[in-house]
Formats: sequence, structure tokens, C-alpha cells
Amino acid sequence: MPQPLWTPSSQRMATSNLRRFLAQVNEEHGTSFTDYHGLYLWSVENIPRFWASLWRFVPIIHSRPWKEVVDEPTKMPGAKWFSGARLNFAENLLRYRDSQVALICRAEDGRRRTLTYQELYAAVATVARGLREAGVGPGDRVVGYMPNIPETVVAMLAATSLGAIWSSCSPDFGSKGVLDRFGQTRPKVLFAADGYVFKGKPVHCLDNVAAIAAQIPEVEKVVVIPYLRQAPDLATIPTAIHWESFIEGGPATLDFTQLPFDHPLYIMYSSGTTGLPKCMVQSGGGVLLNQLKELVLHTDLKRSDTIFYYTTCGWMMWNWLVASLAVGATIVLYEGSPFHPAPDTLWRMAEEEGVTVFGTSAGYIAALKRSGFVPATSCRLDALRTILSTGSPLSKEDFRYVYHNVKGDLQLASISGGSDLNGCFALGNPLSPVYEGELQCRGLGMKVFAYDDMGQPVIGQRGELVCAAAFPSMPVAFWDDADGSKYRNAYFTRFPGVWSHGDYIEITERQGVIIYGRSDATLNPGGVRIGTAEIYRLVERIEEIADSVVVGQEWQNDTRIVLFVVMKDGFILTDELRRRIVSEVRNGASPRHVPAKIIAVPEIPYTLNMKKVELAVQKVIHGKEVSNIDSLKNPNALSHFVDLEELNT
Repeated sequence: MPQPLWTPSSQRMATSNLRRFLAQVNEEHGTSFTDYHGLYLWSVENIPRFWASLWRFVPIIHSRPWKEVVDEPTKMPGAKWFSGARLNFAENLLRYRDSQVALICRAEDGRRRTLTYQELYAAVATVARGLREAGVGPGDRVVGYMPNIPETVVAMLAATSLGAIWSSCSPDFGSKGVLDRFGQTRPKVLFAADGYVFKGKPVHCLDNVAAIAAQIPEVEKVVVIPYLRQAPDLATIPTAIHWESFIEGGPATLDFTQLPFDHPLYIMYSSGTTGLPKCMVQSGGGVLLNQLKELVLHTDLKRSDTIFYYTTCGWMMWNWLVASLAVGATIVLYEGSPFHPAPDTLWRMAEEEGVTVFGTSAGYIAALKRSGFVPATSCRLDALRTILSTGSPLSKEDFRYVYHNVKGDLQLASISGGSDLNGCFALGNPLSPVYEGELQCRGLGMKVFAYDDMGQPVIGQRGELVCAAAFPSMPVAFWDDADGSKYRNAYFTRFPGVWSHGDYIEITERQGVIIYGRSDATLNPGGVRIGTAEIYRLVERIEEIADSVVVGQEWQNDTRIVLFVVMKDGFILTDELRRRIVSEVRNGASPRHVPAKIIAVPEIPYTLNMKKVELAVQKVIHGKEVSNIDSLKNPNALSHFVDLEELNT
């Protein structure tokens, strides 16, 4: 019987927000729940009651109460949530206006800035005034092409205080990648920095900004934030204005526009590696309520906490992190490379800032392990109580690595969801133990199952991740999708009326969740479906291998598995190592998982959000064109997979 890596103490459980919420539910509904799973089952069988209880518990600031929680919980898409309610997203995030630090901004070049809640409110008010004078109102699009700095948070809050719709891209997107996104949504105002710094090198962005503004005629004003230079030259951007000029005029007051629960808040984008990115429109009420559920109940975030997530403004975890303002916690923003100037960068920062919740990606944890740096022996992490990991499945080995090399007494919560819902289907909770390789639980109110091919829930075996009931943070629509066909085709064709997310998962007997990776990245050698995550798990623990990607190659009227590996410095791919890889995969998975070809390449392509691009590699080896390469962090890496002789035998 597997033993947990961590079990919450009785004190931690007793003082958790989740325990208080459980007591509230018991009092309101005459129930007697004592554990997470009982509460979870109630939450998905009593969906209106659960979300109403959560609304009261958080609580949601609103000017008009709701008349009905949801018209039909099984209606997907199209369920109507909290009809009659009026609220403002930014007002909920700016409910605190005191001297506690709201934002700490750290940069790889040593810069450190802070904003208190009082200062944040004042900054948002001045930017909102500038936007209002520019004619921005409900439904207008305001976008950011910005580093992860306080001005980005301020601009988002100012826009949403007026009822405008916000979306953002990080400045490492090329101009084409940005145009693929903003060009579809046609913003009225563009906030952009003159550049950023990465791995010690300044990267200038004004040429990209000029190209973007020139090709989106709807952009009436470009507000440029000086990051590299005190007064950047804006001559090439006719509609541009300096940030300081935009906010001049002295103190201002905020008048939060009251909006329906389902009024659009964010436009989020899919990765765009197989076509133009999908533009997913999400509601202010839905995002707010769901993210507060995840932060307050699942992450146990409190006003006394300092929360950090390594993210850019182009990843949904930025939106998720910023929602922590509604709890009154202190947020740490980091701008730059997580390994510059050394692997200890983020951990020194966590020590200095007293970070209690540290968020990162599975890719970062794997890279940290490869670096050899051991935070546990080099940093004082007394304040740290929770590590969050997402972006890709976290291997069992990396679960153990965190407990052995970072801190033994903390909650390691692997979480999984997507930009589609700006949240999670499965994540952690402070009442349950942590087992290696498992997410602790399905999210409250999320009726998640693993479906077999016949659309039946299965336990203890791999299936398709589905959600069988509506939830508030579902997209209200896709942009420019008048008949809703793009939206329906994205999630509801596999199992009609049920959200199919495109991941393979397993619900364990303990009610934990194992993520196996994208179902659209599944290989089918001999007609047997195989998830790539099962191969990665085994390959990545081989010492000589730094990185890998697995794809299927059409070969002799079938599909064969091809494994590409990047070798660590000082190692080469020998026949002996190939035999060892084959042995590891055969013994650790099955003979069907064994790659037919193992080929060394210098580099693996990744999206800007650091996800391996298996489908793009698969296209290249079949001589097909890869569209939207601007969505890749390192598009030149695809050249390593062109016309490989080894694939012809």
C-alpha cells in the first residue's frame, strides 16, 4: 500500500479555510461532512447549493443580488449563472486599501519595487481615468504586451474597473504571434513596455510594438511603459504616449462599473501551434468565483500569506495569481529568467520575501533537479508551506525530489486545468495527504470523471478527462464565433453535452488524480493507444538525458514510436545507452511503449508557456508545414527534425 509523502497536521487542518467552509456547509444544509471527499461529492450533486455557499463564504462584493444560481447545471454550453447579479471584478480585487504590501516586483537584474494596497488603488484610479478619457467603456478591448511588472496588473484592473475586456501577451512573443491574437480581438488601447531583460540581456520591443499598432487599425492609443529606458523614443508609433503622460493629472477616484455576472472579463488564447489561436471569452463573475474557490479553499490562501508563481503575462497562471489580491495576500511578481544569474535565484527570493506559497511548473522542477542545486541545504525556507506545480504532469521522481531536496514538511500540490477555464479541474486541498505522482483531488463543484471509450466513468484506469456538469468559469463564448460552432467543436463533439478536455487521467481508489498528458498526443502503434507521458516518466530519470520528445511516425501502414533525446553536456547517444533506454521503457511500461527509433537532437521545441510541441515535431518529420511558429519559444529547434536520414529506415 503506497505511503503518503505528506499528511496535514491536525492544527493545519483545523485552521484551514476549507475546514471553516465545511462547517458553514454543515450548518446551512444540515450535513455532517468531516472530510474532503464527502464535501466534494455533495458539491457536484448539489451544484447550485455549493456555488451559492461559496459566494457567501468568500464573499463576493456585489451591488445587486442574484435571482438564480444556475438555470440548468447539465446545459453545456450555455448554462446561465447568477442571473440578476451585478458586480465588478476589479472592485473585488481592490477591496483592501490599506498599508499592507500588495505587490512585490523582483527582477533578475536586482530591481525590487513594492506597492501597498493603498498605492495600488490610487495607481489603478489614475490609469482608469486615462482610459475613460480615451473613450474606453464596457466591452472595449484593452490589451497588454508587457513584462510581469506592477504596471501590467494596474492596467488590467483599470480596464476591468470600466467593464473593458482584458487580454495579454508576454513580450517574448514575436509580432506575428501577437497579431495572431490581438489581431482577432481588435483592441482599442494597447499597453506595451519598451523592452525587457532576459538572462542578463536587454531585449528591445518598440519595433514589434510599432508593427502591431500599424496592423491593427482599431488601436487608437498605445501607452508605452519605460522598462529599459527612462524616455523611449516613440516617433515610429504615431498613436503612442508615454505612461507618465497618460496618468498625469493628480489623484483620481474609482467608479466601478457594475456588470452582469457573465459580462466578458478576459480573452484567453490557446497555444496556436496547429492554427490561429482560439480566443476564449471568460466572464468576470465566473473567473472571480472559481479562482477564489481555488485560492481560498484549495490553496488555503489567507491575508497573511505571500504568494509567488513563476509565470509570464501570456500564461493563465498570471491571471490566477493576480486574483490573490481579492484575498488581501501579498503577491510576488518575478520578471526574468528563473535561472539567472544562478539556479538559486527564485529560492533566494523566496527566502528574502518570506514566500509561503511557491508556484512553478513541472518543467522548472525537472530543470532544478538537473542543475544540482539543493534549496533545502542552501536557503532558509521556514515560511514556505505549499509548492504548486502545473503546466505538465509532475513525475513521481520529481515529487520525491521536492520532499528530499526542497523541504520535507510542505504540501506539494500538483494542479491541472487550462486557459480554457482559467482554473483547474484537479488540484490540492489542505485536508488530504499527498501521494507521489497524484493530484490530491478533483476541484469542488467540478463534476470530473475519467471516461472510457464508451463514455462510462472508470476508477483505477486511464480515461478521457471530462466534466459532466456546467461550471461558472466555462467560456461564455469564443470570439468571432457567431453560431457557437468553434466552441462546441472544441469540447463537446467527443461526448455530446459533456466537456471533453483532451487529457488522459486516472481517478485512483484514493480519489486522487493522475495526469497522463494530452489525449491528442496519444500514439497508436498497432492500434493500441499509448500516452507519451508514460514514456517521458521513464526516460527523464536516465542520468545522461537532458530532455526528450516522443512522436508517432507513419511507417509501413502503421505508426511507430520515435524518441528524440537531448544529451547532457559530456554525453553522447551510444548503442549501449539506446539498449538501456529500451530496457527501462520495456520494464517500466510495456513492450508496446518501446521506441522503434531513438535519435539525438540538439534541442526540443517548446511553446512560450514551456510545453513540448509534439504535434509540431510530428508534422515536420512527415514533411508538413507548421503554422504559427511565432507561438514557439524556440522555433529554430524545428529545423533539427527536417530530413533526418535515420527516419527512413
